[in-house]
Amino acid sequence: MKSTIPEAGVPITPPAAGNGGDRQEASLHGEILLRLRDYVAEGNIPEGGRVPERQLCEMLGISRTPLREALKVLAAEGLIELLPNRGARVRQLSQRDLEELFDVMAGLESLAGRLACEAITDEEISAIERLHYEMYGHYLHRDMPSYFQINQQIHESIVAAARNETLKTTYANFAGRIRRVRYSANFARKRQRWAEAMREHEAILDALRRRAASELSDILFQHLRNKRSAAIEHLAEGQDTRPETTSQGG
Repeated sequence: MKSTIPEAGVPITPPAAGNGGDRQEASLHGEILLRLRDYVAEGNIPEGGRVPERQLCEMLGISRTPLREALKVLAAEGLIELLPNRGARVRQLSQRDLEELFDVMAGLESLAGRLACEAITDEEISAIERLHYEMYGHYLHRDMPSYFQINQQIHESIVAAARNETLKTTYANFAGRIRRVRYSANFARKRQRWAEAMREHEAILDALRRRAASELSDILFQHLRNKRSAAIEHLAEGQDTRPETTSQGG
């Protein structure tokens, strides 16, 4: 599976001293967080598995202090759990957890779609169109990590277009908690779910172009419901094959 973290480990350039150091440090933290989040979401560590801090430090070319700062953010997002004096482990979700989380996400995205149709600009629709076709290219090349990153940007763009900060904050909180399983759900039913999701995104874009609020709301709700079914199916597949295999990711 492709990962944003190279096998050999390419050290992240530390910030230079002097003017702009604070901005560079923030950029460094962001890059560490992005790579680490993708690494966990893509299933490189099994559910319930301990986070290999030493290995990740070597792969990223960083010390444990910035790594642990990034782990704190991932814990707040719900991807991992911090263990007192024992490091961290990838959070493991039950079927009931998935059902509840995806239902809440379906409601949030449904509302976001309705509100977005009332406030979105032509420029924002054009930007989402560009993301859609970029995502489609990744789908054709079977590049799941890149597809998933663009996919998340599309959903986040629709939420942002709703112009509701409370909704945006709530969405971000729940999105982090199911990011890993949302990624792995595309592997259910031998890639059939991936193709279904791509067709659903075509319908999402079409409704958004027409600013069809009720239609887009319904499509997004069903899109998340379908994702929920695939996620639960993938969870069951993983349980059937343990301990020989591990989960593919979030």
